[in-house]
Amino acid sequence: MKKSVYYSLLSAAAFSGLAGRSSGANNRQSPNVIIILLDDMGYGDLSVTGALGYKTPNIDRLCVEGMRFTQYYSAQAVSSASRAGLLTGCYPNRIGFSGALGPNAKVGISDSEETIAQMLKKKGYACGAFGKWHLGHHPQFLPVHHGFDEYYGLPYSNDMWPHHPEAPKDYPSLPMIEGDKVVNPDVTAADQTQLTTQYTERAVRFIEKNKNKPFFLYLAHSMPHVPLFVSDKFKGKSAQGLYGDVMMEIDWSIGEVLKALKKNGLDKNTLVIFTSDNGPWLNYGNHAGSTGGLREGKATVYEGGQRVPCLMRWTGKIPAGRICNQLMSAIDLLPTIAKFCDAPLPSLKIDGVDISALMLGDETASPRKYFLYYYDVNNLKAVRNDRFKLVLPHTGRTYVGFLPGKDSQAGKVNNQNKEPLALFDLRRDPGERYDVQSMYPEVVAELMKVVEAARLDLGDDITGNKGTGRRPIGTLK
Repeated sequence: MKKSVYYSLLSAAAFSGLAGRSSGANNRQSPNVIIILLDDMGYGDLSVTGALGYKTPNIDRLCVEGMRFTQYYSAQAVSSASRAGLLTGCYPNRIGFSGALGPNAKVGISDSEETIAQMLKKKGYACGAFGKWHLGHHPQFLPVHHGFDEYYGLPYSNDMWPHHPEAPKDYPSLPMIEGDKVVNPDVTAADQTQLTTQYTERAVRFIEKNKNKPFFLYLAHSMPHVPLFVSDKFKGKSAQGLYGDVMMEIDWSIGEVLKALKKNGLDKNTLVIFTSDNGPWLNYGNHAGSTGGLREGKATVYEGGQRVPCLMRWTGKIPAGRICNQLMSAIDLLPTIAKFCDAPLPSLKIDGVDISALMLGDETASPRKYFLYYYDVNNLKAVRNDRFKLVLPHTGRTYVGFLPGKDSQAGKVNNQNKEPLALFDLRRDPGERYDVQSMYPEVVAELMKVVEAARLDLGDDITGNKGTGRRPIGTLK
C-alpha cells in the first residue's frame, strides 16, 4: 500500500469535527477565490516553518484550518516570470517571459494569453488586483486590460526606484497606478511605509463590495522584497529587526482579509491561497528571508530559489490541519480553480495540472509527475519527479562563499558559477548536497527523457533548441 503523504496537525477528534462541517447554502454557490502572493518570502519565513524573532499567527491559522503544501514550486525563481506562470497556468518561457521586467521594458503579457481573471469573468466573477503587478507597466499590459475590474498598486518591484541603493541611476520615479492611470507619479519612502496597509484596505473594501456575488481577489504584496518599509503600527515590534516587522505587518494583513470574510459570512465559501513568488534574495542579509535550510535562494534553480510556502483554506472542503507532500506548482492553480469554479480552460495550451484531488484530501492522488526548472531567457537547468531532482550542467548564481549585505546594501554573488550534472534524492537530501547519480542511473535515464521532450517543446538555449511550443510575449501596440 502506498504510504500516505498527509500527516495531521490536529488530533483525530478535532480533525473529524472540522472536516464534517457543512457550508450549507454556500455549497450551491460558486466559490470565491483569493490568492495572496508575497514577494521574495522564503520557505522558512513563517512561524510554522521555523521563523525566529517574530510570529505569524494569522498565516498559521491557514495551516490549522486548511492544508500546507511542502513541495510547492513557484513557476520560476524571479518575479515577472513567476507571476506570469501563476496567472496563466503556463511555464513562463512558453509565453515569452523571463526575468523581471524593468521600467524601461516595452513588453508585457500578451493579449493572446488568458489569465485566471479572464477565465473567471466568463462565469460572472468580480475580479480585483491590488499590489505589485510586474507583467508590463504600459496601459495595455495592466490588470484592467487582462480580466480585472479594478487595480491599485505598483507596476513593478519597489526596488525599481531611484532611491534604492542598488538601483541603476537611470531608473525613473516609481509610479502608483489605479486602473490604468498613474495616481502618484513619485512614490516616496513615506508612501512605501503605507503600501501594505493600503493594499489591505483596498482588498477588504473589494470583499465587502462584492459579498453578494462570486469574486476573485489577487492580493500581491510588494513586501518583503527590498527595500523594506513598515508602518508605525509594526515598526520595532519584532526581535528580528525590520524584516520581522514587515512580516508581522503582512501577517496582520492576512488577518484583516480573514476577518472581512468572517464578518460578511463568506469564510465557508472562499478558497484562500497564500504563497510567494520565489525564494529569498539572500545577499541582502538581515533584510532577506530564510530558505529554512534549502540550498541557495532567489534567481537559482536550487530548492531555496523555487520551493516556497503554500497554504490553502476552504472550510468544509479542504480538510483542516493537513500537510500534503506531493509535487505541485503555481502553474497548477489555474486549471484547479477552473475545476472548482466550473470555468472553461484557456484555448491555448497550458502546462498546469488539476490538483483539486490533493486539496480535497485524496491521499493516493499524484497529478503532477514532473516539474521543469527554467531560468535566464530559456535555459532548462533542472527537472524533478516525486523524489529525485536532476540538475543539468549550467552556469548560474551562487550566494555561497560571500558575506551577505546589511540594511538594504547587497552583498556580492557569483552569477557565473559552473554547476555540473548532479542527481539529488530530495527525500533524504532536501539541501541538495549529495550527488547520487552513480547510485541511480535508471533515474537519470528517466529524467533525461523528460528533459529531451521539454527541449523539443519549450526549447533550451543551453543546447541550442528553439522549441516548437513557445509563444511570443506581448509587445507595445
